[in-house]
Amino acid sequence: SKVLDASTLSFGTRVKWFAICFAVGIACSILGTGFLWLPSGLKLFAVFYTIGNISALVSTCFLMGPVKQLKKMFEPTRLIATIVMLVFLLFWGKKGLALLFCILQFLAMTWYSLSYIPYARDAVIKCFTSCL
Repeated sequence: SKVLDASTLSFGTRVKWFAICFAVGIACSILGTGFLWLPSGLKLFAVFYTIGNISALVSTCFLMGPVKQLKKMFEPTRLIATIVMLVFLLFWGKKGLALLFCILQFLAMTWYSLSYIPYARDAVIKCFTSCL
C-alpha cells in the first residue's frame, strides 16, 4: 500500500521528519547515557537510551518507508549488525554491562549504517588492517 512505502509524503516532509526523529533519538540516547551515572539512574538510562535508539531507527522509515526499511535491515549484508543492534537494546541491569552494550550497540549501528554507503565498509576494513 502507498501508506507503507513513504511515497505519499513529499521528499521535503520525509527529510524533515527523518531529521526530527534522528535528532530526538540522539538527544534521548545522550540524556539516557547521562542518567547512567546518577544514583538509581539505571532505569532512566534504559528508558531514554532505548527510546533514543528506536527513534533513530524509525527516522530511516521516513526516507524509504517502513516495509522497505525492514526488508533492508534483514538483508544478508546487514543481518548480523541488525541482530547485534537489536539485542543490545535490551536492558541488562548492571552499569558496567550497560556501558559495554552501549558501545557494542554503537559499533553495530555504525556498521549497519555504513552498509548503505557504497564501499564504506571496505574502506573501514582497509583502514583498520593498515593500522594493524
